Amino acid sequence: MKYLKQIQKYRFLMSELVKKGIRLKYRRSYLGIIWSLIEPLLTTIVLVVVFGTLFGVKDPTYPLYIISGRLIYTYFANSTKGACRSIRANSGMIKKVYVPKYMYPISLILHNFVIFLISLIVLVIMMVYCRVMPTWQIIKAIPALVILLVMCTGIGMILATLNVFFRDIEYLWNVACLLIMYMSAIFYYPERLMKSGYAWILKFNPLYCIIECFRNAVYSEPWHPHHVMYAAAAACVCLFVGLAFFRKNQDKFILHI
Repeated sequence: MKYLKQIQKYRFLMSELVKKGIRLKYRRSYLGIIWSLIEPLLTTIVLVVVFGTLFGVKDPTYPLYIISGRLIYTYFANSTKGACRSIRANSGMIKKVYVPKYMYPISLILHNFVIFLISLIVLVIMMVYCRVMPTWQIIKAIPALVILLVMCTGIGMILATLNVFFRDIEYLWNVACLLIMYMSAIFYYPERLMKSGYAWILKFNPLYCIIECFRNAVYSEPWHPHHVMYAAAAACVCLFVGLAFFRKNQDKFILHI
């Protein structure tokens, strides 16, 4: 409740930090926000050509399968990486003006979420291209995105704290994100892994559960309740641990940045 009250008090600053993040991301870019639509399309085309040929995929909705997973993963990676660097990147401001320090990682997570929501336009375009008609079950995507936002916030707060004391965390997390991408069934069907002895890679990966729930909503398929519950529980644990860890160490930041 204390965090929520402070966010309410500093809501104008939070909105300005989010706007600043969006402006800086596309500064000196001729395409600007349109790049958020072009980049996932180009990436999807490459993945469809490479892995579609490699795996011999004949499914006409394969591009939609890839882009639905790719968008979720891209937001997860960009938001957590941005939050990881947020305290060090704003060290000058932190030393001069008092602002609740968690505003910086949260603003990075929110500005990436805004960009992610804009990029969902590409998902609609791909649904039309693949002739997948949305039904009322598309609203199931909303809880999946809320769980994703909560999990990214928790992980982002943990990374932001660790990166103040251990500068290698930023580079280690880049490697971890690459591993998570391959463990999330973005460009391959999970059945290939489920039939092997490595099914645990997917079953214990909360990001895969979120991606699967999001895909089920897009394809109008029923949810797997254990995926939803596991992802929600993991997100809540990440948020609780992240906020507690950040709050415990935030007063020490000034000594290390």
